[in-house]
Amino acid sequence: MAPLAERFEILLQRLEPLLPPLDEPDWNALAFQWRRRTYLGASIGRLEAVRHIAAIGPDDLKHVDTQKQAILRNTEQFVRGLPANNVLLTGARGTGKSSLVRACLSRHGADGLRLIEVDRHDLIDLPQIAGRLEGRRERFVLFCDDLSFEPNDATFKALKAALDGSLADPGDNTLIYATSNRRHLMPEFMRENLQAAYDADGELHPAESTEEKVSLSERFGLWLSFHPFRQEDFLDIVDHWLARLGVDPARAPNAHAEALQFALARGSRSGRIAQQFARDFAGRAALAKR
Repeated sequence: MAPLAERFEILLQRLEPLLPPLDEPDWNALAFQWRRRTYLGASIGRLEAVRHIAAIGPDDLKHVDTQKQAILRNTEQFVRGLPANNVLLTGARGTGKSSLVRACLSRHGADGLRLIEVDRHDLIDLPQIAGRLEGRRERFVLFCDDLSFEPNDATFKALKAALDGSLADPGDNTLIYATSNRRHLMPEFMRENLQAAYDADGELHPAESTEEKVSLSERFGLWLSFHPFRQEDFLDIVDHWLARLGVDPARAPNAHAEALQFALARGSRSGRIAQQFARDFAGRAALAKR
């Protein structure tokens, strides 16, 4: 019997890495990611705590004051248990959409706010995620970054139901925040405009495909739009990040000219580009002193 027991023990040791972990997520963490892993051919989703958060404070986001005030106010209502809306942030790339969501965590993490990042392909798991959070005293924002759909995407209807339309109540401790470069989250085609019709009174009736696309975005109670920065705003953001990295903008006379050249080469004057340039400039300045 002893050799058989030893062989059984060895078999269990080999199978253990292939089985899903039995432990609960670390609920003390401020942020999580919903990840699917394959165990013995079965795909199982679980919450994984984020140990190193790419934190950013609200004060680091410049020239988006209206959007910042709106989302911080909505988030404060949420963490205080007051009525609050799901949020859709749309517009130009690199203008602070994702950073604003992370800034909400920096502002309200101590108040019980938690952030869960969900990939677009995993949106069909939203009911399962909400079930895992049921009864928790923390307030969870389910965050989907760079959200967009293609026609006939199965996750499109899953998100619609989660936002508003499902018989199941997702619970009052969860909201959905999403960012996208598309206002209505799906590609729009010229033929859809040609399919529009109007009646004898001149009332316009959009094509059904257009109605379907609008029906998703309008289920977000709060829309925030972001636009490209003007040149002076871009340079002000550059100065902010240079100062944060220990470079006195007043003692860097070539910084603005180099920043504009950097932005021209990248084809964008965005907050992301400003931060990237500041890192490059500060690094080169520090290296030159060694």
